Amino acid sequence: MATRLDVETRAAEPADIAAVLEIERRSFSDPWSPAAFRSAMTAPHVYFLVATGAPAAGDPRAVVGYLVAWFAADEGEIANIAVAPSARQLGVGRQLLDDALQAARARRVTSVYLEVRESNRAARTLYVSRGFAPVGVRRGYYQHPPEDALVMRAVLGGELDEDGEEGGASLVNAPS
Repeated sequence: MATRLDVETRAAEPADIAAVLEIERRSFSDPWSPAAFRSAMTAPHVYFLVATGAPAAGDPRAVVGYLVAWFAADEGEIANIAVAPSARQLGVGRQLLDDALQAARARRVTSVYLEVRESNRAARTLYVSRGFAPVGVRRGYYQHPPEDALVMRAVLGGELDEDGEEGGASLVNAPS
């Protein structure tokens, strides 16, 4: 991996929507609408986080990534995560995912799910490094271009340290 980008994460704010939409459009062939992001910002069960940092000599307050998750009862789902092209492979996605998993633990969530394109090796590698394991396939889930989604789950058992390693507790992949 290249040099790590020093980022801060915080709750998304209405002023972040334009930057989030730009990252979304550059990351996905079937992007979420502005209304979907605005709705996520106000829903009480939604965890909407942005990462800010300067990918080069830019603005250190610039949004370089975001994550949307929801938590209900003891389950969670990573619904959307993306990083600006200029900030990829610099640890931004890992920081966003780690923060979401910590938030899930704080809410006593025991399982977190997500879907990822089978061809997205970089994302799959990140998810596996954070305790996610494949539990199923959604055939034809993605439309543009058509592709199956790999369903992954992390079973949460405790806290992770700053490197995502188990810190006296466990992150376990339970069989489906």
